[in-house]
Amino acid sequence: MKRKSILSVMMAMVLVVAMVLGACGGSDEPASTTTTAAPAETTTAAPDGETTAAPDGETFKVGIAMPTKSSERWIDDGNNMVKVLQDLGYETDLQYAEDVIENQVSQIENMITTGVDCLVIASIDGEALGQVLNKAGEEGIPVIAYDRLIRGSEFVDYYATFDNFKVGVQQATTIIEALKLDAGEKGPFNIELFAGSPDDNNAYFFFDGAMSVLQPYIDDGVLVVQSAQTDFEQVATLRWDGATAQARMDNILTAHYSGDVQVDAVLSPYDGISIGIISALKGAGYFGDGERPIVSGQDAEVGSMKSIIAGDQYSTIFKDTRELAKKAATMVDAVLKGSEPEINDTETYDNGVKVVPSYLLEPVPVTIDNYVAAVIDTGYYTEADLQ
Repeated sequence: MKRKSILSVMMAMVLVVAMVLGACGGSDEPASTTTTAAPAETTTAAPDGETTAAPDGETFKVGIAMPTKSSERWIDDGNNMVKVLQDLGYETDLQYAEDVIENQVSQIENMITTGVDCLVIASIDGEALGQVLNKAGEEGIPVIAYDRLIRGSEFVDYYATFDNFKVGVQQATTIIEALKLDAGEKGPFNIELFAGSPDDNNAYFFFDGAMSVLQPYIDDGVLVVQSAQTDFEQVATLRWDGATAQARMDNILTAHYSGDVQVDAVLSPYDGISIGIISALKGAGYFGDGERPIVSGQDAEVGSMKSIIAGDQYSTIFKDTRELAKKAATMVDAVLKGSEPEINDTETYDNGVKVVPSYLLEPVPVTIDNYVAAVIDTGYYTEADLQ
């Protein structure tokens, strides 16, 4: 009896230990505070109207790194991206770095550490992310550059953007048409040139596109740059800052324009810069009852749309960020499901290490003549937004 009792006790102890171990079997796994499991094979409407299935039994997380909230377009980009990705069944982590490079690097590092499955990055400085993207590459995290090419890294898988060279062509073309140079006017007309931030690869495409249209007229003397500032390095505007552009325009007006020498047109690459340029021109007596120079722009921001309606800014280039967000989201969806995203350009965007497969959307030039069709009828703005 004693031997049988001992065996019984030992068996009972084994059972207790087994039960304890079974109860603790998942204790080494950290509790998830951000991820919720998606229903198996849940389907949602994709941006193009097709049906796509969420990953079976799990939810992927997408890190979205945006440059700043100081421009309304980036706020719209971020919100649109979150909406589309969440509709597709993905979890998102949206961060803004307020144009501080170190902030963006830190934010991306944190996204990698916390375990995102894909990164969508609109970079502040296209050449400052090499090391952090190396970490993404080591972790096997795919990277999609969003509207700004990331340079100097092999770990940029795809690029979603607009046809940026065409943006510049369209900006310059609106100036040519407004001055009626395409109809044979010979001027000469005075023009000043502004470009975007030198740390943004797009700025070069915008400027090169515009100069492909303007340079022949400058060479023929039909357009005259009184400041003689025509090189990109001379006309670039760091961080696309409107106040910086306004100060430069003030200096140009003081040094090169007086009396009968008047500004007829200004090439501006972005609406925030356009507003600064127009402020400088108004301070010098333009607009009102004075001359109304032709000023271009880009992004169809509310302030510039109101300026176009008021007759101050002449044009902008509308880039529908809803469509860009959809395109980037479908790239994410394809990559995380192991398929190839749709691309339409494999030649243009060389980041110094590789040619990044890209999808280029079409930009739309907007003036007082077509703004209703371009931005109101499409639902981008309401009439009340622009009052």
